[in-house]
Amino acid sequence: VQLQASGGGLVQPGGSLRLSCAASGDTVSRYGMAWFRQAPGKEREFVAAISWSGSSTYFADSEKGRFTISRDNAKNTAYLQMNSLKPEDTAVYYCAADRFVLTSTPDEYDYWGQGTQVTVSS
Repeated sequence: VQLQASGGGLVQPGGSLRLSCAASGDTVSRYGMAWFRQAPGKEREFVAAISWSGSSTYFADSEKGRFTISRDNAKNTAYLQMNSLKPEDTAVYYCAADRFVLTSTPDEYDYWGQGTQVTVSS
């Protein structure tokens, strides 16, 4: 499975971005998918996850109410809608997928995208 994250960019505080994670090489309709982020000098941290069916979603406490995760299995793509962005959301955002786990622990995921930079600044 290859994952391609896109949609990052520079946005002002309070703005919005939608990240996409397109999968290829295998259908990910039976894979759990997640987003993580890593800021300079910090460890990779969990942002959100979604079950293979889309019926279950999970968020880090700091993202609840601001971020939404969704997926379109027909397009083999997952999305992260980010609203009310803050400067502390600045990081490289990575998507991840795994057929057997859905967890907030990055080491549990087998497949990773290359990351997309999100910068929140005025």
